Amino acid sequence: MVHVILGHSKDGHHTGTVTQSVSINVPQNTVWREISNIAGLAGWVEGVKKTEFLSKTKRGIGASRRIFFEGGDEVIEYVTGWESGKYLSYIATEGLPLDGYHATLSITPKSKGVQLTWTSFLISRGPDRRAFEEFLGSMDSFYRNSLSTIKSKLEKTT
Repeated sequence: MVHVILGHSKDGHHTGTVTQSVSINVPQNTVWREISNIAGLAGWVEGVKKTEFLSKTKRGIGASRRIFFEGGDEVIEYVTGWESGKYLSYIATEGLPLDGYHATLSITPKSKGVQLTWTSFLISRGPDRRAFEEFLGSMDSFYRNSLSTIKSKLEKTT
């Protein structure tokens, strides 16, 4: 599955999901080590120049980060869910053209390696349905490219 429009309300809210997955032939703890380093995004997330912690908490629920993108955009995110070795969830509170964004990176063991899945729920208020659909498409590509990068990076190092 890639991206899905869930609905458009009469008051102008658009909702959708984006999901991408990749199989990575490395141990689960190797993938977890990479994705749980929430300030290490520049090593695998498309277009990220650098990431800095905004909180004293560096791991787990409550950790926060500011992401600096190559184009000059900045996004602030907070970790809202965490189970070591399995998943982390976060919300973006600033920097996206959305009213709400919640995403989860989850790891599922496979016979060889793992499946890493990145899924999100997005909500936007505004009259422009086409702009929202285009944004979902760009997020779909962003997830796919970033997951391809992490796969290549981790499989090279093992």
